Amino acid sequence: MELRHLRYFVATAEAEHFTRAAEQLGMAQPPLSQQIRQLEQEVGTPLFDRNGRGVALNDAGRAFLACAQDILQRAQAAVLTAQRAARGEVGELTLGFTESASFNGVVTGLIRQYRQRYPEVEMTLSQGDSETLVAQLRSGAIDAAFVRPPFALDGGLAFTQLAQEPLVVALPLGHRLAGAAQLAPADLARERFILYSRKSGYGLSADIMAACRQQGLNPSIGQRAPQLSSAVNLVAAGMGVAIVPDSLRHLRPDGVVYRPFALDWPRAVLGLAVRQPGAGARVRNLLALAAA
Repeated sequence: MELRHLRYFVATAEAEHFTRAAEQLGMAQPPLSQQIRQLEQEVGTPLFDRNGRGVALNDAGRAFLACAQDILQRAQAAVLTAQRAARGEVGELTLGFTESASFNGVVTGLIRQYRQRYPEVEMTLSQGDSETLVAQLRSGAIDAAFVRPPFALDGGLAFTQLAQEPLVVALPLGHRLAGAAQLAPADLARERFILYSRKSGYGLSADIMAACRQQGLNPSIGQRAPQLSSAVNLVAAGMGVAIVPDSLRHLRPDGVVYRPFALDWPRAVLGLAVRQPGAGARVRNLLALAAA
C-alpha cells in the first residue's frame, strides 16, 4: 500500500464520484477506479457502495477514511519537519563556551538572538576551557564553541572572531595602585601575579607574560588559577594581581578594583570555532547571525 493509494481513496471519498475525484487529481477516471479496486483488494473488503449516481463510503470505508486522513497528515508533517531540519529550524545545537565568554556581551547577545530566531532548536550549553572545548569540537561531542585562541586550526576547524577586548589589571580593594588612572608593566614590578594558564603553556596568560618581559618586567608568579573567575576571586582574597579581559570588570565589585593596562598587545580575542566542512544547518545559521 502506497501513499498515493490513500490520496486517491480520500479524494474519491470526499468527491463521492470517480469522475469528479479524477478531475481533482488530474488523472483519467478508469485508472483511478482501477487503483481503488486494487486498494480494496489489499484491504480485503469493499470500501465504497457503488451506484449509478456515484459512490458512497460503507462502514469499512468510513473507518478506513479516518485512518487514511491521519496517515496523510502525518506524512505531510514528516515532510515539513524534514524541510525545517534542513533549514536548521528544529533539532539540537550543542554549544560549548569558556567561562569568560559568558561575561562578554557579544556572546550573550548572539545566543539570545539565536534563541529568538530559532525557538524550536534545543540549545545545550557545555562549559569548559578553550583547549578542552576545541578537543570536544574535533571529536564531534559539541557542534560549536565560544573559545579564546590560540589553538591549531588543522583538522577541519574554522574560527570566526567576535570580539577583541583590551586588558585590565585586577587589584585587591584598597591596593596602593587602586587610584591610578592607568597601569603600565613597570608599575607592577613589586606585585605577585595570578595566572590562568593552559596545560599546553600557550594562551592569553602566556602572551601577557611575554609582553611584560618585552617591557622589562619579569613577573613574579604567586598563584595559578584554573580559570579567569578563579583568578579574580584570588585577587579579592589578596593573593596577588591578575590581568584579565575588560569584560570581567563586573566580577567581585565589592573586593576588586580594575584599572586599564597600558599594553597594545596582546588583546583578549574571543570567537566562535566550528568544524569545517561538515557544519550542519543549525551551526551555519549561528555563523550567519554572528556575521550579520
